[in-house]
Amino acid sequence: MPLFAVHYTYSEATVTARDTHRPRHRTWLADRLSEGALLSSGPYPDGSGALLLFRAADAAALDELLAQDPFAEEKLIDEVRAVEWQPVLGAFAD
Repeated sequence: MPLFAVHYTYSEATVTARDTHRPRHRTWLADRLSEGALLSSGPYPDGSGALLLFRAADAAALDELLAQDPFAEEKLIDEVRAVEWQPVLGAFAD
């Protein structure tokens, strides 16, 4: 199943709302991890966004999944960039 590197971009305007909805967002992420769809995720230290690594059947399935993220539902993500990724070395390589 393909891997996707998903980059979320955040703005200062959504800091307070993200703080409010972060518990739901992290629960959603933990559920995706348990299901095997999420491999890893975490914010950038400067607060500008986050990187998430997902397995999905295709880009359409990934888009459908990402739309269920509470941050997406609350419109707290300024931009989503999802790119299929093919690791050849390391922890995520086949």
